[in-house]
Amino acid sequence: MIARIWHGRTNIEDFESYTEFLKERAIPDYRDTPGFIKLVFLRNISEGAGHFTLITFWEDLDVVRNFAGEDFEKAKYYPEDRDFLLEFEEKVTHYEVFAEA
Repeated sequence: MIARIWHGRTNIEDFESYTEFLKERAIPDYRDTPGFIKLVFLRNISEGAGHFTLITFWEDLDVVRNFAGEDFEKAKYYPEDRDFLLEFEEKVTHYEVFAEA
């Protein structure tokens, strides 16, 4: 299993709106992707901004490539993200999940 980790940052004023956008648009999109296993969205407010961390779990790297494209380390964004995010981090991080309890 592969874990894919992404981070995004919003203004505090957009914190709740972006949360709702992620629930309504991103979560169903991930859920409908073949090979998707599960996700965890984390959020907090620190250093004057809203921070979001997304951890998605996939069957293998081939599934990740199917979702993200051949350059699977490149972050994937929705057009609506321009309305919320303060920056667009170029890369995500992948880890092989070797144990879970």
